[in-house]
Amino acid sequence: MSALMNAQTFVSLHVLIIVLHVILLTVAYLIYLERKISAYIQDRVGPNRVGFDFGVLPFKFGFWGLGQPLADGIKFLLKEDYTPNGADKALFTLAPVLMIIPALIGWAVIPWGGHIEVGDIYVAGFHLVAAGPAQVIGANVNIGVVYMLAVASLGVYGVTLGGWASNNKYSFLGGLRCTAGMISYEIPLGATILAVLLIAGTVRPDRIVEMQADQGWFILSFPLAAVFFYICSLAESNRAPFDNAEAEQELVGGYHTEYSAMRFALFFLAEYAHMITASALLVALFFGGYHVPFIPWTHPEAVGIGPMIVKFLAFFTKVLLSICLMMVIRWTIPRIRYDQVLKLAWGALIPLGIALVVATALMVYMGWTQIWQLLLMNIALAGALLFSIPLLPHERVNRRIPIAGSRFSPLAGERAHAAPTHPAALRESGVAGPDDGLVSAH
Repeated sequence: MSALMNAQTFVSLHVLIIVLHVILLTVAYLIYLERKISAYIQDRVGPNRVGFDFGVLPFKFGFWGLGQPLADGIKFLLKEDYTPNGADKALFTLAPVLMIIPALIGWAVIPWGGHIEVGDIYVAGFHLVAAGPAQVIGANVNIGVVYMLAVASLGVYGVTLGGWASNNKYSFLGGLRCTAGMISYEIPLGATILAVLLIAGTVRPDRIVEMQADQGWFILSFPLAAVFFYICSLAESNRAPFDNAEAEQELVGGYHTEYSAMRFALFFLAEYAHMITASALLVALFFGGYHVPFIPWTHPEAVGIGPMIVKFLAFFTKVLLSICLMMVIRWTIPRIRYDQVLKLAWGALIPLGIALVVATALMVYMGWTQIWQLLLMNIALAGALLFSIPLLPHERVNRRIPIAGSRFSPLAGERAHAAPTHPAALRESGVAGPDDGLVSAH
């Protein structure tokens, strides 16, 4: 009797189930990791108390506050889940679902662990799986990169519907901002990916990873494209400095202002899931996927359970490093204005992305596809960018507004004095003495 499923279907089902749970667990602890990274940058401690007490151990398993994600999840489950008056209840509930689903299915075409040989598997006398080679991938399709771009673009619908259905002007403005930003940055994102695909000659991520293992990582050939891709990934994931859709100083909370409990948690988790998917595609396109130089088990020719585990760990480690950089950027670079976000996309990234695609197509046509040749092309484009920036017209959008009586526009006969006058402030130690008088507590 013929087998019920082939080897690839059997492996793909296991990859989908295992990786989905790995990502969900990782998302929970990415929130913890970001809180610890932000605490370190701001010279704070961060979560360090919540842990697990099993009752049978003489100590509490709570070092570093690793129980904080579980506490946060319980908090979201127990909070009141309300719907504001005047909201479209169906769309209000559907929006977070449409946000989380694309984030949890986009990684299906990522080649996590290379190839593996599967033997015949029998269960109760039935031939369940036929022997054969298989890829450690969720969906072995021929349109891998195209699939990821199509799925990633669906995330904007959740944000837009959330802002519209809330019946809140701040939420609505946040949804509009996110829509304009995502649409704008999808263009240079696609252009940078197209430049890589012109060299690779395929849209299958597994073939792109194998090519990098043999010829060198594409980060060496396309450093400019990798930088553009990373910037666009931050904007697509709604991460700082591009998180104008939820700017607290202007929009209270943006598109999710009216959300609470688990519906808000889905928006929160979707952001981190998008970060994992974007970083996975970045690693597959530019950083060699699961390949690590000088480690034979990470080469595509290495087949078996051991090499598969090593490849997955190598791939996922690169993904986590990319996410850590995203977190450092968030807590280092301040949020840029909404008009500056769009100006960066339409005035810089889109023209440069198109120029990169044209230059790459020319290099492929001329047969100049060696690493050093493509690197020189990237350097030439970067040099042209730096040379042309001073020649472009610039508008003073950050000019100071002359307010009469301010230190920038003193009144006639007055002289603005902005230096500190308190003796404690003028002293090098900054410590107030007993005779310095009242010191502000602010």
